[in-house]
Amino acid sequence: MKMDLSNFEQMDTAILLGIVNEKLRLECPDLHDLSACYEMPTEALANKLYTLGYHYDTKTNQFKNF
Repeated sequence: MKMDLSNFEQMDTAILLGIVNEKLRLECPDLHDLSACYEMPTEALANKLYTLGYHYDTKTNQFKNF
């Protein structure tokens, strides 16, 4: 069963970070695939995690602190 991430913009950012990085590690080969799979706008997701001080790293396929 897929987790409902349709309300990601209202989720606690720290919790969202953990969920997103887990999904990237276990299910999705990249951020665009994750966005498509869970029907989330890529830019909105990246911007929300940016507010916590994280950016998407393509080499490791995860959001990392900068």
